[in-house]
Amino acid sequence: MSKTKTSVPTTRLMIAASETDANLFWATKFLAPDPVIFIEHRKKRYLILNDLEVDRGKKEADVDKVLSYSEVEKKLLGKNGKRPQMSDVIGKVLNDLGAKEITVPATFPLSFAINLQKRKFKTVPKADPFYEERVLKTAQEKAAIKSALRHTSDAIQAAYSMLGESKIKGNRIYHGGEVLTSERLRQTINMHLMSKNCLGKHTIVAGGNQAVDPHCEGYGPLKPGETIVMDVFPRSMDSQYFADMTRTVVKGKANEKIKKMWHTVKEAQEGGIKRIRAGVNGQDVHQWIHEYFEARGYHTGRVDGRMQGFFHGTGHGLGLDIHEAPRVSKVGEILKAGTVVTVEPGLYYQGIGGVRIEDVVYVKKDCCEVLSKCPKILEIA
Repeated sequence: MSKTKTSVPTTRLMIAASETDANLFWATKFLAPDPVIFIEHRKKRYLILNDLEVDRGKKEADVDKVLSYSEVEKKLLGKNGKRPQMSDVIGKVLNDLGAKEITVPATFPLSFAINLQKRKFKTVPKADPFYEERVLKTAQEKAAIKSALRHTSDAIQAAYSMLGESKIKGNRIYHGGEVLTSERLRQTINMHLMSKNCLGKHTIVAGGNQAVDPHCEGYGPLKPGETIVMDVFPRSMDSQYFADMTRTVVKGKANEKIKKMWHTVKEAQEGGIKRIRAGVNGQDVHQWIHEYFEARGYHTGRVDGRMQGFFHGTGHGLGLDIHEAPRVSKVGEILKAGTVVTVEPGLYYQGIGGVRIEDVVYVKKDCCEVLSKCPKILEIA
């Protein structure tokens, strides 16, 4: 019995702004703020650009050919002078290439799909990863992620320094004579990132019970003796690759409940990292961490109507998108050598606060390499 081969699309089509579409940027290495047209046919790649971008595209884009939208458009102008639609321009190029069946991203605009079907093209949606090759990172991609992580580590340590310089007065933390807030500490992190040409958006600096909601960005005065979760996930404007790192600290003294929870999360993360290697199911790593928490008395479930405990995934792929394949969660995926994933277990309880520790690892044949380097400290005096 013959083995079934995986079908590889002979023609791909994307219409998007590569500044926000990772698949398009990965395929072209061309950064554009407005939608452009990309066609890949029989392993040759084409960009169709407007006059504003054609010359830059010819210099910067990693494609086989850059086509002028206006030049293709001129060929379609009829005697009535009616301006062709974008679907006409795309159809013209596809017809010239001899393409009939077109693979498009699952997020492909419906209007374009309908218009292309009216022009006798069959559009076939493909879910991410649109390019399976994107999952496996090259040496250059790995280096880009490591560089972004170095800047992230420095930004977090700048926050450590700010907390170290601060003074505790009563139930407040003061820096430079002003109350230290989530907003001020976040600004310190983001400004440091900006100085390294990294853009930090939605950086989390959440204190106390705010951090029990893992995506709460944090607001208002930070308090001594409470956990402060700092989750920093900037994008490098040089490479377009993301970093992702989380540390949890306390300004002053942590109580015994916080100490126990912080060390339990740190041990769970270390155990998870030790279990990550090629061929392992991410679901198994996630389940091990869940059972580790349960065995130490940290149960997950609803308390007074809200989730507490460990109620998010252990990790996710990282690259040109902040969240991409593969996942390390209750949804099983086999990890492959060359993938980059986060490992970020956390515990969250009202009255104690939140604790999350996150690093990024590169999956290898028999182990994984930790790409992020940043001190893990609980108490900052």
